[in-house]
Amino acid sequence: ANSQAVFQRMQTERQREAAEIRAQGNEAAQRTRARAEREASIVVADATSKGEQLRGEGDAERNKIFADAYGRDPDFFAFYRSMQAFESSLRPNDTRLVISPDSSSFFRYFANPNGSSPAPVAPAVPAAPAPAPQAAVPAR
Repeated sequence: ANSQAVFQRMQTERQREAAEIRAQGNEAAQRTRARAEREASIVVADATSKGEQLRGEGDAERNKIFADAYGRDPDFFAFYRSMQAFESSLRPNDTRLVISPDSSSFFRYFANPNGSSPAPVAPAVPAAPAPAPQAAVPAR
């Protein structure tokens, strides 16, 4: 019985040591994960910041190019922007657009290659109304 008690104490002590070692390992793993998540957040934030900076520089360059193009040939620039609008608005299987082609400047290059509006057409004058048919009056 005495050896059984000694064995039980030894087993309990080893279980306590194992639990302590597991707890230390879990704590170290948690610290490592926290450090990795913090470093990942910093890397993502830096990349996002750099991406926004580059996007801003690209937008500024694009705007400069557009401004130069507009200054050189405003008519071509208007045509080019219309073509971009067509491309982004009229996608296959993805667009329903309800616009009156007669009154919308959106389609001005379809009607006239230089984009100018056609000469306005005078509204048709309605014809005088036809006289109402007379009912046949029986002879007396």
